[in-house]
Amino acid sequence: MDLIARDPRIKTEFVTANGLSFEVDICGDGEKFALLLHGFPETNFSWRHQMPLLADMGYRVWAPNLRGYGRSSKPRGISAYSLDHLMADVRGLVDAAGAKSVTLIAHDWGALIAWNCAMAKIKPIDRLVIMNVPHPGPSRKAIRKWSQLRKSWYIFAFQLPWLPEYALRRKDAQAMDYAFGHEEVDKSRFPKEVVDVYKRNVLIPGAANRMVNYYRALLRRPVQHPALKGGQLPLIEVPTLMVWGEADMALSKFMTYGTDKYVRDLTIRYLPGVSHWVQQESPEIVNPLLEDFLTGQPVRQVEEVKAGLSPSPSAAEAA
Repeated sequence: MDLIARDPRIKTEFVTANGLSFEVDICGDGEKFALLLHGFPETNFSWRHQMPLLADMGYRVWAPNLRGYGRSSKPRGISAYSLDHLMADVRGLVDAAGAKSVTLIAHDWGALIAWNCAMAKIKPIDRLVIMNVPHPGPSRKAIRKWSQLRKSWYIFAFQLPWLPEYALRRKDAQAMDYAFGHEEVDKSRFPKEVVDVYKRNVLIPGAANRMVNYYRALLRRPVQHPALKGGQLPLIEVPTLMVWGEADMALSKFMTYGTDKYVRDLTIRYLPGVSHWVQQESPEIVNPLLEDFLTGQPVRQVEEVKAGLSPSPSAAEAA
């Protein structure tokens, strides 16, 4: 598997949505629309293994660089990165695509946005796929446990002025070497060429500040959408698949427990020995799970997918 090359069908365009300009990777021309939301400190490059699969399945696929990332607009100020604005971006992108509904696939920060979009019903969602970020309901309870609070130290460190930006940018964004060179399990999936993509993003003027502002706004600018204010979170009716790398160093597996209380039609698949960067580290597992779910088939267990990847004893002897 080529870890750096993108499928030649993936093209980059600039799309105006919600009053901003978004750098969007686009693949496929099917009737169904899929929107892929990346996380921190990644970019839309993180979806390079999934976009061709979805295009082959008949989707028109958009993977935007979220506001503040890449060559997308970078509005100033902490409040510009509140969840209300981020959800409005999703609504604007779906409208810009001319789509009546969307399959929403998201990881990390993108997944937090997607959870809130599904609860607020900002647009009709056909199916929802969440990777390695818990639903806000179980998350609120889990964050109170010391074991998870200790892992979430960076959220509080990011509230400091200027220092987080300095830490991300210093020594030519060496922090990306740590993020993708120490926190994942399979280091071969993140060679220098891949990590350099994320380094270049952090070093774009203003990008580090905007990326950190997501975390600042999370604590300082609570969501104001009418459906999400108050203590009771709306039940998600959309069929939902959670894919979770169990070796996530920042988010504990127990944060997923109880998600079924908030999602009516939920499927969870755990990937043992796989890190937070699940769709990049194990696309050979994640992609079949995606295909099962999006085609309405029973989603295989991870062990079944792995068994299908391994040659049978007779085949190995024949070789």
